[in-house]
Parts: sequence; structure tokens; C-alpha cells
Amino acid sequence: MDGSKLDVEVSEPEIKDKVVQQEPLRESDNSILDATSDSPREKHISIQRQLADLEKLADLSEGEFASTVSPNTDLQVGGVGFHVFLVSAFLAGKKPCPLCPEEKFKACYSHKLHRHLQNLHWKVSVEFEGYRMCICHLPCRPVKPNLIGDQTSMKMGAHYHCIICSATITRRTDMIGHIKRHVNKGETESRYIAAPAPKSSLEVLKEADTDVQVLPNYSTPQKTDSYFNPKMKLNRQLIFCALAVLAEERNPLECLDAFGATGIMGLQWAKHLGNSVKVTINDCNENSVTMIQENCHLNKMKVVMTSKEEDDCDEAMEEGEENIGTIEVTKMDANVIMHLRSFDFIHLDPFGTSVNYLDSAFRNVRNLGIVSVTSTDISSLYAKAQHVALRHYGCNIVRTEYYKELAARIVVASVARAAARCNKGIEVLLAVALEHFVLVVVRVLRGPSPADDSAKKIRYLIHCQWCEERIFQKEGNMVEENPYRQLPCDCHGSMPGKTAVELGPLCFVALSRSGSLFNTGFLRRMLFEAVQHGLDEIQPLLKTLICEAECTTLKQFSIHGPTSQNKQGKRKSNEMIRNATKRQKAESNAEHPAFYYNIHRHSIKGMNMPKLNKFLQYLSQAGYRVSRTHFDPMGVRTNAPLAQFKSILVKYSTPTYTGGQAEGPVQSTEDAQSGDYVQASVDDKSGNTEVTDDKSGASTLLTKDDNSNDITAAESN
Repeated sequence: MDGSKLDVEVSEPEIKDKVVQQEPLRESDNSILDATSDSPREKHISIQRQLADLEKLADLSEGEFASTVSPNTDLQVGGVGFHVFLVSAFLAGKKPCPLCPEEKFKACYSHKLHRHLQNLHWKVSVEFEGYRMCICHLPCRPVKPNLIGDQTSMKMGAHYHCIICSATITRRTDMIGHIKRHVNKGETESRYIAAPAPKSSLEVLKEADTDVQVLPNYSTPQKTDSYFNPKMKLNRQLIFCALAVLAEERNPLECLDAFGATGIMGLQWAKHLGNSVKVTINDCNENSVTMIQENCHLNKMKVVMTSKEEDDCDEAMEEGEENIGTIEVTKMDANVIMHLRSFDFIHLDPFGTSVNYLDSAFRNVRNLGIVSVTSTDISSLYAKAQHVALRHYGCNIVRTEYYKELAARIVVASVARAAARCNKGIEVLLAVALEHFVLVVVRVLRGPSPADDSAKKIRYLIHCQWCEERIFQKEGNMVEENPYRQLPCDCHGSMPGKTAVELGPLCFVALSRSGSLFNTGFLRRMLFEAVQHGLDEIQPLLKTLICEAECTTLKQFSIHGPTSQNKQGKRKSNEMIRNATKRQKAESNAEHPAFYYNIHRHSIKGMNMPKLNKFLQYLSQAGYRVSRTHFDPMGVRTNAPLAQFKSILVKYSTPTYTGGQAEGPVQSTEDAQSGDYVQASVDDKSGNTEVTDDKSGASTLLTKDDNSNDITAAESN
């Protein structure tokens, strides 16, 4: 075995006179593997094929085992003390555990050692290509030291050694995912990386004309690495558009990216907005701060540090390069920097929940400034971990058809409470909940009156678990005798037991002009900024948000704002402005519909639903406000009651089979509770038709109405 291999290789033992022999180790000139060497290193002793192989390590004699425990291997445990422990153990006829230190497991006899290896190490191992990666308790992976005053304490943790790379991972589930990611990348060769990857191995990614250097494992980083998630591109573009709108209102603008990581977001701000913003990128991780500085130099940005490293960073810039802008990079806790300094724009994007940083964010934010909060703890917000949501946000939550909007309102409520504690109110400008994150952008309003108004908009929600009907509790402190009376449905009277749950506290109505989770004017200005900066990927989402804020369909939507009127004819633009103002005046008095309905959730078994856009037209023709929602691709936001929603859906649905005889009873049972609503709506529509209990008559009526409405829709299009 070469000395460049850092582990022990055990050959087949030949037992003669109870003496175990082993191949002698051949020493090499270089005992430590060079950092740039590509030669493979042997697997760690915790990686074996069979349980007997682990027991063979314990059967080694004291001299042979101690010779393998050299200072150049991963088994260096305790110097002289560990050797004394081995000598005493072998003299007593006991065997130590090869994967545990003395303080963890003392030497014992063979039968007890066998149970120990089988139950503690082998049973929780991770299998890969015939090998077992057993859990290791040796001090080859020290935990980060804890500084307590002048004392430094170091503790060792259990971990797994990866058979492919040199990573050490603590949890078994994380180890399984780590191996799967290696397999997905095609990395199945068992070799160690002797040293951290050099700078030449960094990958350069480009996003929105901004270059960033990332580590090769940027998508699956360790805790000490800087994290870059390409799936958060929409989130970064939304925040950039919001900052660009605020930069038009005040200049210069001091903005803070409290959790910089690679610094991609702050670099985009400084590169595209120029001198109108003063960007500060903060991170408490030293490796992240170093990478932010390198990325600033890569984009020809001048780095200003608040510590002694300012001169070193200035000298790092080459003389022939021209600086596009200046970025301040700080290394401190996010709560500390937000307490020490005031900003006009603050963005929070921590790992997981952001509730721990809301008080600091609202403490010194300037009046009419903007705070954007990105929450990535979707397991708790999306009701997969309800106890975590109760712990972090103080909210009771269950899984519903509108769970994404429920998550957005939970975050808005927590933001409103944090702002109210600082005598500040909020105006919700934007609330987006997608697959990987929940983004809330609010404007800060100073004063106790806005704070009181924000606090009053937080209420509880009554949700029916049978029909998915929901309604906010009435304002007031008086206890109601029967809360079920507030629900429009009668499930409590027809179903046994308790049918409804109380969710919240949630944001009832945001302090926006439309009374919704969106500010239409701000969204239109964001869309204009997205067009100006060429952000094509975010424009469809912004158009959907504007339609959702106005509760209109895309066919009624116009993206032309006041800034682009000079590009069109005066007559056409004036007509569009008049129609828009009339519609806004008519809808301003009406309350914006809260939540949405999923068309698949309320579909009828055995019936074909109409197309979603057709169904939106049918609801609009019935006199209801209707729009699609970004929360759910098959969701419909409307002010129609659930009974009317179901009745219109039943009316324009067709049987699966042409005969319709077998599907008739299914339709009648689904419409049993809402038969009165169907009768009223059909009478209002036709005037000369009547719904009866006859199955054939009902199927004929549906076919007749469906055909006639299809012809009308075709003529209107």
C-alpha cells in the first residue's frame, strides 16, 4: 500500500496459533497526499463490504493497529493516551471498537463488541455498490468550536464518510441524498479530494448580465459554502423591479441585502441601477464575504469594506480596469447591521423562516421605505409541518385548496405584527407564493395610527373541511354562540360532528387601495421597469398579478400605462383610459375577493368540465368578478359564492359519454344540496326553461345550454 493512501487495507487473515498476520505497510517518500494530486485515496475504515471486515480491524494486534494510526491518517485520536488505551485493552483480552473513541465505547469482549458493531454502526449504514458506509464516531470531523468567554470548547460528532468524495455528513438522510446527487452527476468513482478545490475549479454563472463565481457544489452546498439557487431567479427579478420602482421615487437610495451569499442580488442592483442606489451586501459567513468580494471584482465593482481590509480590496483591483460602481461589503449579523444603520430598502432572504429578523428590519427602516421578505420554509407554510408553523408564526393551519394564499397571508400577518411593535404600519405591495418561496413586499408607514390600522386587519378564518367554504370572522371581541352561522354552507347541520376549523391569525385586508394582497399601480410600474431592463421571464407573472389585483381576465387587460401613452394614438389611448377608469370606479366600491377556488376540487364525477378560460367567461357573464391566480394554475378568484360557483360549473359541464344515461344519477347527487341555486340561475338565464327531477330532462337541458353558449362564445370571439 502506498503512503499516499490514507487508510488501512486489511488482507485475508491467516490464523496460526491464534496469531493474526497482516501485510506490512510500505512507506513512501511522500506521506501526505499533495493538494493537486489526482491519485485515488483508499476508502475510510468505516466503509466496508461486510460486518466481519469491521471485526477484523478490532482483531489486529496492538503494534500493528498502532502502526496504522499514524499522524497522517484520519484515525489520529489521542496521541499517547490512545496508545496506552490500546495496550491496556489488549493485555486484558478485550477489544476496542475501531470506530469509537475510548470515552464513547470502552474495550470489551468479542460477543459484546459484535453486538455493538452490528446495532450501532452496521444497522444505520448507507449502502452503495456493495459497500456499507457505517457511522463513525472518531474525531475526524470536529464540530465548529463554541466560544464561551475566553474558553474554547471542541466537541466531536457522529458522521458518515462519503465513498466518492471527501465529504463528512452527519445525518443519514443527508448522506443518502448526497450519494444520489453524485449518481445523478455521473460521479461514481471512489476517490477522495485531498484538499479544497482551487480557484480554477470555480464555475462562472451569468444571470441578468451579471457574472458570479460559484463552487462546483453550489446547488448542494455544505453549511460553510456559499449557496446559489438558480430556481430563485424569478424571486430576484421581482425584488429588482420593486427596487427599481422605489429608485424612481427617491434618489439616492440606500439598500441592503442582509444575506448576500454569492452577492448576485446586490450586484444586479448596482450594475443595472447605477448611481441611483447605494448597495450594501452583508453576510456573517467569512467564506461568503470572500466570494462576494471576488464577484465584485469579476464585475468590475469597487469594494468598500468597513474593516481594515479596505486597503487590501482596493489594491486587488487591476490598474487597467474601470469601476462601474461601488458596493459596500460587511461581515456581521443581520440583526446587528439593521439595528446600527438606517436603510430605504431592506431585503431578507435567510435560510428558512424570517421571523427572527423582522423586528430589526422595521426598527430603523425609513418612512415610506420598502421591506421585502422571502420565506423558504415552505414545509411549515404549506401545512406539511403544522407544528412548525405554530412555533414560528403562531398560526393554526391545515392543508386546504388555497394553501399558497394562506401561506402568503400568514407571512403578511407576521410582518404586520412586527411592524406594529415598532409603531409602524404596512401597505402590502406584492405577495407571491410559488413552489420554492413566499415573497412579501411591503411599504412602511410610520406612526401609531397606521400601526393600529394594520393590527386591525389581522383576523381568524373559519374553514369548512367538507365543502372548502371559508369566511373571515366578524370584527369585534364579543363571543358568538354559534360560529358555524357565519359560514354560508349548511354542512354543520347536515353532517355529524364538528365540520369547521379556525385558522389563523391571518391578514384579512391589506392596507392597499384595492384591499387585496397587491397594489395595482405599483405592479404596473414594476412591469414597466421589467420591460425597460429586458426581463422577459418575469413579465408574464407580473401581468397575471395585475389581472389578479384588478380581478379581471387577460382579455380585458392592457399593459399600457401613463408612461407609454405617447407611443400610441391619442384617440385609442383616451378610449382605453376612459374604459379603465370606469371599470376601476365601479370595482373600487366592491371588496376584493379573498382566496380562490380550484376548478378540479369542485368538479363533478363523470362530467367533463369546460375549459378554464371558457368558465371564466361564464362566470363573468353571470355578473361576477373573476380572474385567474398565480397561486394555482387551475384556480379561479371570484366573488361568487361557492354554491353559485358549483352551479355554473355543473351547468356548463357535459357528460363523459354521449348517451349520458349512466352519468345522470351522479350529477343529481352532486347537485342535491345546491338544487335551488341551479333552478334560480337557469331561470334567470333562459326564462323559458325549467329544471325538473327527471334525469333525461336534466341531461337534455345541459346539452341544450352547452351548445347554445358555445355558439354564442364562438360568435363573440
